This record gives sequence, structure tokens and C-alpha cells, in this order.
Amino acid sequence: MGNHNKLLIFTIICIFLRGTNQNSIDAWTLLPHILVVQTDGSSGQLLLSCLTSTPEEEHVGGSPEDVDIFWKNNGVMETQRGNLYVVDLEESLGGGNYTCHSQTGSLLNYTVVLIKEDNDTRKKILLKNDQGQYLSCSANNFNGDFRCSWSWHAILVGKVAFITAQRAADGSLPACSVDASGRHWSCSSGQRKVTCSVDDGDGGMWCKDEQHCPYAEESQPIHIDVHVSSKHFLMQTYSSRFFLSDIVKPDKVIIRKVNATMVAWSYPSSWNTPFSYFPLTFQIRQLRKSCRTCDHPCTQTRVTKTLTVSSPEIYQHQVKRRIMVVCVRAKDALCISQWGEWSFLRLRSGKRSRKTTKA
Repeated sequence: MGNHNKLLIFTIICIFLRGTNQNSIDAWTLLPHILVVQTDGSSGQLLLSCLTSTPEEEHVGGSPEDVDIFWKNNGVMETQRGNLYVVDLEESLGGGNYTCHSQTGSLLNYTVVLIKEDNDTRKKILLKNDQGQYLSCSANNFNGDFRCSWSWHAILVGKVAFITAQRAADGSLPACSVDASGRHWSCSSGQRKVTCSVDDGDGGMWCKDEQHCPYAEESQPIHIDVHVSSKHFLMQTYSSRFFLSDIVKPDKVIIRKVNATMVAWSYPSSWNTPFSYFPLTFQIRQLRKSCRTCDHPCTQTRVTKTLTVSSPEIYQHQVKRRIMVVCVRAKDALCISQWGEWSFLRLRSGKRSRKTTKA
């Protein structure tokens, strides 16, 4: 029994309800040692097994039930003894990190039980963004790379439990796996593959559609599911579906001063080429006072021009001498998508030199 290979993950022996409410409770293995129990709030019980007997042990008459096993839940000793452990499920209660130990105290096995409720009215683990979405996704070009981020509730902050990502036409579930670090995910569906890497702080992830061609029209959206768990062992799933053309957001435009009345800008270095095939729309904001930001000008914007430029790579624009600040940002010219961040250029300080008067 000391051989780790003989120790299997906790096995669901049976799930049954007690009381008059006979609604079903579903359970499935999310990852090795991680079990998800989906419930509608009904009372029920989940029976776990610590060890599984081998043919050799059965031959000599040994049995896991004969082993003196004790249990802990989140590090706290439980009164139940033996190979089997009964988890009481009621509403959102019953989740935890269950460990079984030998008589000497050594760890034999463990599993994490996560509770996923059917009731969608419970407080969310993640917070909505300004657009009313839980996941904020964007791409800085059409190469197939994109980023999704989220914000945790201050009280319910948790961690990422599972990631699914795919671009599939038939709606089939992808086969997803994670490396030993628990950060790098790979999901395959048919001939397509999407990889994702979760940030160390669990605040977002970078993903890539490995088979995406930037010159081809997208026929199917990308499906993202982020399964998160709270410190109370509650699991919630947040989803997003999009085409890259929906979320593309160019990086900042490269802008510079040519002379006192001329500025020049060029396409972001990360943007796809040729620019004639991937044209950008540029928005220019010109301010007459020495503002420090483009998003919230310190004075009413006097001049705003919108230009659509597909060529040349570097574009020059003339400004009047009284203009002190020029802001430029870009968006895809062919899709309804997001504006990029403003690029800020201060042309002059706006301070006038004082003339000294002769006595």
C-alpha cells in the first residue's frame, strides 16, 4: 500500500439524496484530485473512497477497509474513520480539501471538492467591467494572439480552476490539459488547437489560436470558458464568445514631432502587414491648452479630425501654431472594434516668457 502508483484519486462510490427533495446531484472529475459537484441546493451525500484494493491484496485477504485510516477536511481532523468518507451536501456547503491519512499520519490521498450551484443568483466571484462583461478580451492584431482579463471580488477572491478554449464548428467540447505548473493550458478540438497561459496573479491570461490565418475570414467564433473557485470551494464559470475582428485593438500609434507645425505618426509595430490589406482609421485630437491626458482633456477640444489612412506607412499632419498637444489613436478601418489607446505628444509647454521692463 505504500506504493504511490496504487493510490488512485478519490472515487465517487455513490451519490444519493436524503430528505423529500429528490432532485439529482451531478459530479464529475475536473482534474486529477479535483471533483466538481453540481447541485441545485438539495441535501445529499457524497461517498468518497481513500484507497482502491489491488488484485494482490485481495489474493492475500487484505482490504483497504481493514486499514486504520483517518480523515481531515481543510486540515481539521474529522471523526469519521475507515476507507470510506461521507460528505454531507447542503446548499453550497460540502466543498473542501479532503485528505486521508494512515495511522502514522502520512498522507495517503487527497481531493478537492468544489461546489457548483445551479442557482445563478449567488454573489459572483468576478466583477463586471465597464461594459457589463466579466471577461475583457482584446487582440492587438490578427495573428491569433489575444488576452482576456478579469477582476476578483474583494471578499470572494480565488483562483483559476480550469480553462477551456476552442474555435469549433460542431459545438463539441475540446480536450484540454494543463502542465505541471497549473498555468499553461492546451485545448484541442478536431484539427484546431488553442493554448492559454494564466498570469501568476490569476488576473488574466494570454491565448493563441495556433491554426489561425490572419488573411482568411473567420468562419467560427472563439469560445472561452474560465472556471474559477473561491476560498470557500465554490466554483463558477464565466464565458465569452467572439471573433478576433470583434476584439482587435491596435497598440499605441508611434507619433513624433517633425517641426513646430508638423507631426508624423506610423502604424504600430505590432500591426499586420501589408497596411493596404489591414488599413487603420486614425483619430486626431488637438488641444490648445497644455493638458496632461487625452482621454479627459483639461479643456474643451477645439479641433478634432478623423482621417482614414491606408498608405503610406508614415503619415504627416500639419497643425496650427497655437496647438500645444496632439493625440492620435487608431482602430481597424474595416471592422466595428475598439479604439486603441491614445498616443500623447506635447508640442510646446504653453508658458510665455516674461519681458523685462527697463527702469
